[in-house]
Amino acid sequence: MAGYACYTERFAGDLDGVGERIDYLQELGVTYLHLMPLALPRPGDNDGGYAVADYRRVRPDLGSLRDLRRLAGTLRQHGISLVLDLVLNHVAREHDWAVRARAGDPTYRDYFLVFDDREQPDSYERTLPEVFPDFAPGNFTWDDDLAGWVWTTFNSWQWDLNWANPQVLLEFASLVLDMANLGVEVLRLDAIAFVWKRMGTDCQNQPEVHAVTQLLRTVARIAAPALAFKAEAIVGPRDLVAYLGTGRHAGRVSDLAYHNSLMVQVWSMLAARNTVLARHALAALPPVPASSTWITYVRCHDDIGWAIDDGDAAAVGLSGDGHRRFLSDWYAGSFPGTWADGLVFQHNPATGDRRISGTAASLVGLPHDPELGLARLVLAHAIVAGWGGIPVLWSGDELGLPNDAHWADEPGHAGDNRWAGRPRLDAALVAQRHDPSTVPGQVFGALAHLIRVRAGLPQLHAGAPVEVLPDTDDGVLAVVRRHPSGPLVGLYNVTEEPRPFPAARLEAAGLVDPWNALAGHRVDPDPDGTVWLPPYAAWWVVDHP
Repeated sequence: MAGYACYTERFAGDLDGVGERIDYLQELGVTYLHLMPLALPRPGDNDGGYAVADYRRVRPDLGSLRDLRRLAGTLRQHGISLVLDLVLNHVAREHDWAVRARAGDPTYRDYFLVFDDREQPDSYERTLPEVFPDFAPGNFTWDDDLAGWVWTTFNSWQWDLNWANPQVLLEFASLVLDMANLGVEVLRLDAIAFVWKRMGTDCQNQPEVHAVTQLLRTVARIAAPALAFKAEAIVGPRDLVAYLGTGRHAGRVSDLAYHNSLMVQVWSMLAARNTVLARHALAALPPVPASSTWITYVRCHDDIGWAIDDGDAAAVGLSGDGHRRFLSDWYAGSFPGTWADGLVFQHNPATGDRRISGTAASLVGLPHDPELGLARLVLAHAIVAGWGGIPVLWSGDELGLPNDAHWADEPGHAGDNRWAGRPRLDAALVAQRHDPSTVPGQVFGALAHLIRVRAGLPQLHAGAPVEVLPDTDDGVLAVVRRHPSGPLVGLYNVTEEPRPFPAARLEAAGLVDPWNALAGHRVDPDPDGTVWLPPYAAWWVVDHP
């Protein structure tokens, strides 16, 4: 499968418009379509739709439940699975549960985490990070109607749910089944890492998170077994695999999870022109259960946080904090020699944390240097597409669109520069995909080719294990995938200079007649047995067909 993610209104106007652009998605090779939050949000600022006021209503500007059901059926007829969000950690202050809680109903007050005074909130705050320190400092908000402090991890108007209350679990079990009945094939479990709270921790990745997921997954397996779960857990590399199931939860929680570590390491390799950290970090990840796989991606709708593990950095002689600061400087465009043009999002002076917003094209420097920028962009996508799992493109990246220069002009967006990376796709831009003289045409053609080649390589099926090859040239990432049809070696040069790779290692991987499936040429070493990878090369090497 190959995926595409977008905001409905920014991609095609409304749900009917999405149906009218199915040919566009098919040309790109898309078989998995994630439409960003469709449920009715609170009015005004709503965190891009993630402050849900009613899960069972569609935003009226996008259409109706009937329109959504019809679109799901149309997509399925064209071989495309519909993916929608289920926001688990919180609801909008305007949601009916919160309205009833504020009206004094004790049943619904217990749907939330409410404290009469600051004693417990202050105790929790000692170990809690701030998600949005710029515009939503702290994790608790006083509410006059409740006469208490309500837990609000993300924003004052996003109230965290009390998952220790079994009634909350029952509400969401019902929602899971309702969404399956609409024709949704994959549920993205938003903010899953945050749902369970424990004093003295950062209240993320608690063991009960996986028990909750298993309970919901069990309901789906009984009533709608084709429905897949996808964990939106943007966590450190050591916590990632648990969301695909380990120990007693193996095979019983999410079918899919975002490979945040791979995404971060791609950007790290490009900036540092070095693969040593990535090789160590990616090789250290444990294997995933056979029933699950990764969502791989160059970027998503959100900012990029630098989830570099301090232990991984120290193991290769780096400072984790120093490398994270370097990446922020590089992609903010403030490091000498950088080609990137990103925006700093949520600088936290206390921790030094600076996340980065921007389109993939702007982050690889495509607007300033079309030739090398395009090479970096294709390389990044080739790495994630060649890793296995389901690669997902964020809308606009397939056309090489730069940051939206007018992102702050729309109502409610001025304080959130993540909108710079969520450009609108008008008809004129979409039409340029067929014009190879334009940047959109070149990028669309290159990525569509990547997806077509990938679809013909059984070695890239998620069931084939991936192995990072050690001891390569510092500028080369090499991975091998083993499959009954034969091996595939992915070779990626993350530098602007030719880099060597020993041909003997291709033979050792099991390749007899090496062939670069992406470019359609034999892999011929020079007389001393060295294969030279051109600048920013991305090769998928298999035996000649």
